[in-house]
Amino acid sequence: MELYKAPIRDMLFALEAFDYSGRVASLDAYSDFDLETIEAILQTGADVLTKELLPLNKTGDEEGLEWDPQTGAVTMPTGFRDAYQMLVKNGMMGITGPADYGGGGGPETLSTLLGEISTSTNKSFSMAPGLTRGLVDALYHHAADAQKDKFLPKLVSGEWAGTMCLTEPQCGTDLGLVRAKATPEGDAYRISGTKIWISFGEHDLTDNIIHFVLARLPDAPEGIKGISVFIVPKVLDDGSLNGVTCTGLEHKMGIHASPTCVIELDNSIGYLVGEPHKGMRAMFTMMNMARLHVGLEGVALGEIAYQTAVAFAKDRRQMRALDPAKSEPDKPADNILVHPDIRRQLLNIKSTTEAMRALGVWAAIEHDVSVNHSDEQVRQEADDLVALMTPVIKSYFTERGFWNISDAMQVCGGAGYTTDWDIEQYMRDERIAMIYEGTNAIQALDLVGRKLPRHGGRSMQVFSARVTELIRSSKDAPEMEEFVTPLKAISKQTTAVTMELAGRAMADNEVAGAVATNYLNLFALCCLSYVMVAEARHALANPSVHATTKLKTVRWFLAMVLPEAESLALKVAAGKGNMFDFDVDEF
Repeated sequence: MELYKAPIRDMLFALEAFDYSGRVASLDAYSDFDLETIEAILQTGADVLTKELLPLNKTGDEEGLEWDPQTGAVTMPTGFRDAYQMLVKNGMMGITGPADYGGGGGPETLSTLLGEISTSTNKSFSMAPGLTRGLVDALYHHAADAQKDKFLPKLVSGEWAGTMCLTEPQCGTDLGLVRAKATPEGDAYRISGTKIWISFGEHDLTDNIIHFVLARLPDAPEGIKGISVFIVPKVLDDGSLNGVTCTGLEHKMGIHASPTCVIELDNSIGYLVGEPHKGMRAMFTMMNMARLHVGLEGVALGEIAYQTAVAFAKDRRQMRALDPAKSEPDKPADNILVHPDIRRQLLNIKSTTEAMRALGVWAAIEHDVSVNHSDEQVRQEADDLVALMTPVIKSYFTERGFWNISDAMQVCGGAGYTTDWDIEQYMRDERIAMIYEGTNAIQALDLVGRKLPRHGGRSMQVFSARVTELIRSSKDAPEMEEFVTPLKAISKQTTAVTMELAGRAMADNEVAGAVATNYLNLFALCCLSYVMVAEARHALANPSVHATTKLKTVRWFLAMVLPEAESLALKVAAGKGNMFDFDVDEF
């Protein structure tokens, strides 16, 4: 039973709370996308995606994919190609693509919100346009003008699809081990090698697929510094196939309608993007955007699982209320929403989902500012914030989203474990998000080892300044004290833990690795507290029914979720403890 209504009211609330109109819509690049226009697009998009994609979600999961071992062709589940082509024809695929290559020129903020709706309605389907959008960003920033002119218009429109081809049988996280070879041939290169776990590496949604492939030139140095990146089309200009073959599909726990392919590159023609041996620059442009959107998958699937659990809870009757005043004696049993533990689970999901959505919106707004603001200092600060938030959003959101789906299943009892209520599919589909685009442990190491010390700690200084600004701006509002007090506490605690960790990690590299995940989760709670208090301030200044509920939600988050920080701080303080006291044969 698939139940979903796009949370547009909460999305708009977040846009208002973080001054989308003043921060993004006021920029020349996005002047056509004021808040009213964004609302209209979100509503239209939600109507179309819910109507077209949601009904295909379960059928796609059950039907799966068809792979032809003779040709390597992959056929998508029934209805997927028609839905994709419909979205291309009505312009939805390119609405946030660059205007100079046929796109609508919409901001990343809009892409983030439409992406949440798309993922909620059909995660497997949403991965195809998501990958293409990432390739568009990489080519737009790193490709030569002639390459942009040739490939971007059809990628932006969705007429062609894109992939990222990184992983090989011997390397996943450690891309310095890439072995695929690129041999010069005139103005192009011949690419040979095997790539695995390539999402949408082959399908029938589009007539051409443009692969973004990591490979080594003959004179490449060893390791990560010897990697170049190439455009490798499935179909060449003359209509012939380019020696790019899907030699198999992975059989997965979830996302059954998303083809995860083994791709064989057999003397394929490719075109170098950027400078030789500098391919990771372009690839990380694509990867970092993907990490932000993967994080939002936890929000999206947590949201639809929450709505499903609420619908079940409002209908299900079991036992009697502990408070007789809440009981309905004329009914055989009371609705399970009267039971405290049901409310505990639902409110944990609701509060963390809304907090993560708010942080995602804030980060998207900062991204748009970092790209298009006229003031270099403003752009730099926004870029620092996005860099700092990227590993947090990817890691914390995907993990919390998974546990939120688990809690939604628990609310539904045995029914939640069956296919009748679909939560089990959302749980299977979400689990991969903690693994791909860099495992969550890698995100934690990135935060501790790269993002915190980046530019002498400048990113953390910018974030701390934003928190301080929010606290100071609330001094003259006594009604904000209940919200600001816990924000002050978590900010102070996070700063102290960060400073102590910096010193200990310099003395012992293993300490940083041992505590990175717990530190990221602690820092995430600080970030989420910041955006929730900002939303509380907006709610108090703009009373409404949604604002009243928002204040209750913020109170729950600060009282019942934020205290998790205490245990995380203790774990960080423990360092590597007795972690390395165990011999290998003791595991």
